[in-house]
Amino acid sequence: VQLRRRGGLVQAGGSLRLSCAASGRTFSNNGVGWFRQPPGKEREFVAAINWSGDSTYYADSVKGRFTVSRDKAKNTASLQMNSLNPEDTAVYFCAASQRASTWYRTNQGYDFWGQGTQVTVSS
Repeated sequence: VQLRRRGGLVQAGGSLRLSCAASGRTFSNNGVGWFRQPPGKEREFVAAINWSGDSTYYADSVKGRFTVSRDKAKNTASLQMNSLNPEDTAVYFCAASQRASTWYRTNQGYDFWGQGTQVTVSS
């Protein structure tokens, strides 16, 4: 699992899009999740999408601002982040899950993890 479009520095109110691609394995039968780890804090759930792409899940803190999607033909998944604020500053990870959707909000629900990318939102 690799982050194809990396994070970066953005001003508050701005947008950023992260993309994740399967490396050596397909996403096609896996749920895909996005997590983040703010400075000095534990990794937390952000969003997820099931294998078919017809169900999405969001943390309350990003609902209405972030959108998770996937392109099964290209074997990629994306996280569109809008209206970013400094509290969104974190290292972001994508991950693939072979488990049921009840696991999607947990770190333990994922079998393969990307390397993480820094997203910094300045005020």
